[in-house]
Amino acid sequence: MKKLVIIPAYNECGSIQRAVDDIREHAPGFDYVVINDCSTDSTLDICRKNNLNYVNLSVNLGIGGAVQTGYLYACQNGYDMAVQFDGDGQHDAAYLEMMAEELVRTKSDMVIGSRFIEKEGFQSSGLRRAGIRYFSMLIRLLTGKRVTDPTSGMRIVNQDVMRIYAGSYPKDYPEPESVTAILRMGKRVTEVPVVMRKREEGVSSIGGFRTVYYMIKVTLAIFMERLRG
Repeated sequence: MKKLVIIPAYNECGSIQRAVDDIREHAPGFDYVVINDCSTDSTLDICRKNNLNYVNLSVNLGIGGAVQTGYLYACQNGYDMAVQFDGDGQHDAAYLEMMAEELVRTKSDMVIGSRFIEKEGFQSSGLRRAGIRYFSMLIRLLTGKRVTDPTSGMRIVNQDVMRIYAGSYPKDYPEPESVTAILRMGKRVTEVPVVMRKREEGVSSIGGFRTVYYMIKVTLAIFMERLRG
C-alpha cells in the first residue's frame, strides 16, 4: 500500500530536517512531503539544499490549508493512506507503521496517536490538558464517541477521509473540528497510545490571548459542525 506522511511546516528550520530523517530511518515504508507554508525563515532553503520532497505555498494558508494541500497531494498521487506529522520534532516516526497496521486491522477510517491512553512522555501543560479534556467531553456529548486526544496532530486516515479532507478542511486549529466532522459522517475513529516529545524548536501558535480565541473558535466550530448534521 502507498503511504504518505504529510509534514506541514511554517518556520521549522531548526527541526524539519530531523523530522524527515526520523521518517526515513524509522518509517521507511512511507513516502513524505513537506508542505512549506510560506515560511519566513530558512525552511524552504533547507528543503531545496537537501533535496527534500516539498510543496511550496506562495501564500501563508495556515495549518489547515497546509494540511489540506497535503491531502490533495495524496489524492492526486494515488496514496492509500496519509498521516499528519508535525515538523517541530514532537512526533515519533517509530509509531507510524503501527498506526498504519491498526488502520487496516480495525478497518478504521482514522487512527489517532493519543498521549493520554498510557500517559507517557510529554503531556503538555496543565492548562492545555484541561482544554483537551474539555474538547474530549464536548465531542463525546455531540457525537457519542470518546476521543482522548482530539487535538493530536498525529493521525492517519484512509482514502475515503483523504478525499473528504482534500475537498474541505478547517482553517485554524483544525484537529477537534475535523475529527468531529467525520464522526458525524459515521466514520470509525480509533486511538492508539503514542509517546510525544516536547517541542524542540520554534514557538507554539497557541499562547496568551490566543488561548482564549482558540477555545471559543473551536467550540463554536464544533457546534456548527453538529448543526450541519
